[in-house]
Amino acid sequence: MPQIEQLTRRTPKVSVDELLKGFHPSPRFGEVSFASYRPDPSQPSQAAAVKALQDFAASTDHRAPTGLKRLFGAKKAPSRAGIYLDGGFGVGKTHLLASLWHAVEGPKAFGTFVEYTNLVGALSFRKTVDALSSYKLVCIDEFELDDPGDTVLMSRLMRELADAGVRLAATSNTLPGSLGEGRFAAVDFQREIQVLADQFDVIRIDGEDYRHRGLPAAPAPLSDQELKRRVYSDFDGQVVAADEFSDLVSHLEGVHPSRYRQFIDGIDAVAWHNVATITEQSVALRFVVLADRLYDKDVPIIASGAPFDELFTPEMMSGGYMKKYYRAVSRLTALAREGMTGEAS
Repeated sequence: MPQIEQLTRRTPKVSVDELLKGFHPSPRFGEVSFASYRPDPSQPSQAAAVKALQDFAASTDHRAPTGLKRLFGAKKAPSRAGIYLDGGFGVGKTHLLASLWHAVEGPKAFGTFVEYTNLVGALSFRKTVDALSSYKLVCIDEFELDDPGDTVLMSRLMRELADAGVRLAATSNTLPGSLGEGRFAAVDFQREIQVLADQFDVIRIDGEDYRHRGLPAAPAPLSDQELKRRVYSDFDGQVVAADEFSDLVSHLEGVHPSRYRQFIDGIDAVAWHNVATITEQSVALRFVVLADRLYDKDVPIIASGAPFDELFTPEMMSGGYMKKYYRAVSRLTALAREGMTGEAS
């Protein structure tokens, strides 16, 4: 028998230390390394990126001293404060960024752009700077260029961390509307982070953009009766969070996105009854964060109602936050295919 829980009954309380402990690569990248990255022989920039990141890791572990040691002639770190991995989808940027995180010793953080902005929202800007300033390395995956306010916030955060001697590493992706055009985001990234741009070495990673093929087909939703049967037949001995979709969406308003990791802690699978299109932007953006955390933990989904390619309105899928929604639909679809058809996500 599965153990049935409801996410709508969860309201996690999380300390600052617990929040910061969550800033590490997801289980998907929990054991990756530079050695496990397989460069494409036809794309020499991939092997060059590995070498550049290995050098960056070494210089981070032996970063320049501050204060009196610097005054008396200690050597300065040989590379800049930041490194930016520039490439399309599917070339292994997150694998390499996580490998960098694993290679560096000492206090360090790894999270997505959204997780850092949520951390600022939970702690305040100043407390976030204070918490991260003692770290050797801060890795920012999926730097998002579609929200001017958040981009300015992250630029300011990175500037203060760089001033404190923290090394920075970031990645970002092209917008869905530009996929397949061979477009990279380095120019956008350098423009948006403004005064920080000259502190970043840009590492270009060429390769096939797997996402230009479009979104995978979403599996057909189950009937509500079949959903209930599958909960008991497919997840014996596991913890399944079974919720009415509308109740879950409403409940998320009272749970800060910075706590979504803890929100789904211990959950092996989710079952959503009567999935429906989300029509409010603020609600949709919260749900995107939940989709990311479920994908990080590889939590399979079974659902009734609307298919996930109808989760957001056409206006959302073509608007300013289209990248976030495309990513969410892609990830939820992968987890639904895993939950409902047994395909690995």
